[in-house]
Amino acid sequence: MMKRWEGGDPGVANQKSPTCLLLSPDLRFHSFGFAARDFYHDLDPEEARHWLYFDKFKMKIHSTSDLTMETELEAVNGRRVRAIEVFAHALHFFREHALKEVKDQSSSVLEGEDIRWVITVPAVWRQPAKQFMREAAYLAGLVSPECPEQLLIALEPEAASIYCRKLRLHQVLDLSLQPMTNGFDQEGSRPFDSSFRQAREHLRRSRHSRTFLVESGTGELWSELQTGDRYIVADCGGGTVDLTVHQIEQPQGTLKELYKASGGPYGAVGVDLAFEAMLCQIFGEDFIQSFKAKRPAAWVDLTIAFEARKRTAAPGRTNALNISLPFSFIDYYKRHRGQSVEAALRKSNMNIVKWSSQGMLRLTQEAMNELFQPTVVNIVKHIEELMAKPEVCSVRFLFLVGGFAESPILQKAVQRAVGRTCRIIIPHDVGLTILKGAVLFGLDPTVVRVRRCPLIYGVGVLNRFVEGRHPQDKLLIKDGREWCTDILDRFVCVDQSVALGEVVRRSYTPARLGQRKIIINIYCSATEEVTYISDPGVRKCGTITLDLPEPLPLPGAVGGAGGGAGGPERREIRATMQFGDTEIKVTAVDVMSNRSVRASIDFLSN
Repeated sequence: MMKRWEGGDPGVANQKSPTCLLLSPDLRFHSFGFAARDFYHDLDPEEARHWLYFDKFKMKIHSTSDLTMETELEAVNGRRVRAIEVFAHALHFFREHALKEVKDQSSSVLEGEDIRWVITVPAVWRQPAKQFMREAAYLAGLVSPECPEQLLIALEPEAASIYCRKLRLHQVLDLSLQPMTNGFDQEGSRPFDSSFRQAREHLRRSRHSRTFLVESGTGELWSELQTGDRYIVADCGGGTVDLTVHQIEQPQGTLKELYKASGGPYGAVGVDLAFEAMLCQIFGEDFIQSFKAKRPAAWVDLTIAFEARKRTAAPGRTNALNISLPFSFIDYYKRHRGQSVEAALRKSNMNIVKWSSQGMLRLTQEAMNELFQPTVVNIVKHIEELMAKPEVCSVRFLFLVGGFAESPILQKAVQRAVGRTCRIIIPHDVGLTILKGAVLFGLDPTVVRVRRCPLIYGVGVLNRFVEGRHPQDKLLIKDGREWCTDILDRFVCVDQSVALGEVVRRSYTPARLGQRKIIINIYCSATEEVTYISDPGVRKCGTITLDLPEPLPLPGAVGGAGGGAGGPERREIRATMQFGDTEIKVTAVDVMSNRSVRASIDFLSN
């Protein structure tokens, strides 16, 4: 494990670094994480306007519907940079950081090809986003495009699942053992959060050890699970919540995904946005926007203060949480609005937020609950809907993982909703579960054997026109034959189980002689009932490019055209597509010469 990140916040355990990146005014990389945040923060406001600061930018990749290499991100100062460059800067920084750490810890020098890199992405990310990460890694010099197998893309809930299989009982917090009454268990002996305190203590201790041990074999928890048992992994991160249902296959202990990963943008960031919305309600949206633009460092300060309090919010707290407002906020408001912050609070009728004479916003328990509520309700609703599905019935365990799973408010809500029907397990190092699982995945990517396909994929083809079955507007007459255009030829269907190594084969012939490339458009759809590529819900999502090599001259033929009297025969290229992996891959063979040809699949250039 890496050492703690430098420059973390007081009172917050920093095994993770925030997704912040700072570029100098001439667009050069300056710093990442806490270092970026703190340096930006200490810049003179006049100077800060010229620097480019990006915060929480990972989510942008998910929310952009038509992601390409040209998609841009906006820095706090309004300047725009290509997203791929921002990601590449971050990955390059990780590369340097990790290699230095390995060098410090061991005497051996790692060469480029000795390393397999694993990048984790949320399971709800679509193919373009996964390819985007891969392109960013090439740009960052993590691996070269000539050795794509050196980089694995791992899905976050899968990584979590792989790690959870290894857990021992002393490494988890089991929320479903005792029923609760007012925060005390039935005997009334100890408040609920004492086990949380133990977990926190465990976290503090383990932070000082440099390594993590995964016991050989499988954990005790696992030995309670029989073949065929199902469990849900709910990965609650900063930006997204991902749910995956896995089933165990014994004796090999591989995993099978029973239900396609689903989720949505209901991460911990939702709570931050709710806080910002509350500030807008009290002080006016125009004021908050102007304050963010004119006093960016003070705004960052305010978000840090909120972040630290957000983590301590727990159900059953009676006292209010204080968040100190930066002096420049109070000052700026007075100059801007001609009245005090205190007056604004009184006028806003927000009885749940008070003003303390020490210059603090006092958020009552109700206020904190209100900020958490929409996000937490979304997560719980999502888990409940999933558990109601027939293919998910009789789930025995729910693993709650990811950074947001550390929140006692979220834990309690999930426990209340489903604690009676299944055991809710939270690993002690819940924020690092995914990272550790990703390492295990990198060591053996075949551990997840069956995945579900989230979309239909296929290509548009011509079929023979059948009167009465095909619509007239699809009729195409070619060489005196009647064809129906735009038919979707499916490779895989929505929700189909696809095993590792399972492939779809198709043959393609070039339309004209001397053609050097075949380009095939791929379409996808989230619904089952589609026949034509023009149907609603079908969109073009990528292209397959197959290179056509120069035909080999036949022995004894003059001029190398080959084919004898009958003229040259039509070339055939056999394409093989793999859908069972975390990324879709394509390979191809030229049938005539049996040579493999360059085949690539691109989801980013639409």
